[in-house]
Amino acid sequence: MSSLPVRGVDVGPETRCGHYHTDRDIVSFRFDCCDAYFPCFRCHAAVEDHEAIPWPRNRFNEPSVRCGACDSAFTVPTYLACAYRCPNCDAPFNPGCEAHADRYFETATGEADTGKADTGDTDG
Repeated sequence: MSSLPVRGVDVGPETRCGHYHTDRDIVSFRFDCCDAYFPCFRCHAAVEDHEAIPWPRNRFNEPSVRCGACDSAFTVPTYLACAYRCPNCDAPFNPGCEAHADRYFETATGEADTGKADTGDTDG
C-alpha cells in the first residue's frame, strides 16, 4: 500500500475524480514535481500551482501508478504491460488513459508510446 496522498477534484475512495469517473477510472499517477498521486492531469492542474512534471524515465523502477481498487502501487513498465488490468487484483483500468500517457510519464517522443498525440478526448 502507498502512503502518499491522492490529490484532486472530488476524489472518491477508488480514486475516481470529478473529471473521470467511469467504473474503470481507478488508476492514479504519481507526478515527479510534487511526489503525490493524482487521478488525472486535470486534477493536478486544478489543485496545484505549478506545471505538472511527468514521472521521469530514470525513475521507472520506482512505484508511480496506483490502483484505486486495492491500493497497490507499481512501476510504469508494469502498468504498460498489464493489459489495462491491475496486476495485483485484476480490476479493469480505462484504456483511454493511453491517450494521455505523455502527461503521466516520460515517453520517448513526448507523445504516448503508441505515437498518438493527445486528441482532447474525455477518456482518463
